[in-house]
Amino acid sequence: MKQAEKFSVNAPKVVHETIEGEVVIVNLDKGDYYSLVQAGADIWNGIISGISRDEIIQEMNQRYAGDRATIEKSVNDFIAQLQREELIKIDQTDESINSNGKTAPIPAEINGEKPNFEPPSLNKYTDMEELLALDPIHEVDTEVGWPSAKVEV
Repeated sequence: MKQAEKFSVNAPKVVHETIEGEVVIVNLDKGDYYSLVQAGADIWNGIISGISRDEIIQEMNQRYAGDRATIEKSVNDFIAQLQREELIKIDQTDESINSNGKTAPIPAEINGEKPNFEPPSLNKYTDMEELLALDPIHEVDTEVGWPSAKVEV
C-alpha cells in the first residue's frame, strides 16, 4: 500500500452526490447504492478532490480527535473497502481533479474541541438492483408507471 496513492471514482459505472453532508453513491452495474456520513463522507470528499491517501489521513487527524494509528488504520481499511466494492480505483494520472489539492475546509471545532473520530462505515443497500435492471420502456406496468415492474400473467 502506497501512502502517496491517489484514487478516483470508478466512472461511468459509479455516480455520487452529496446531500446535506451525506454522500450517496450508486454502482450502476451492480444496482447497489451506498451511504456515507461523517468520517466516511470526509474520506470520500478527499478522494474526489484528488488528494493522496497520506493527505487524507493527515486531514482526518486534523479534523477529528483520536489516536493517529487508529485513524490511519481506519482510513486505509475504508479505502480498501471502497476498492473491493469497485467504487474507486487507483488514479493513474498525475493530475488531481482539484488543482490546489485541498478538500473542503476543516470544520470549526465544537465547543473548542474536535469531534471524536469514529471509524467510517459503508452502508450498502441492494434493493435497487431489480429496478436498475428493468427496461423502462418495455418492462414497466403501463397503468402504474415507473418504477413498478410489469407483472407477467
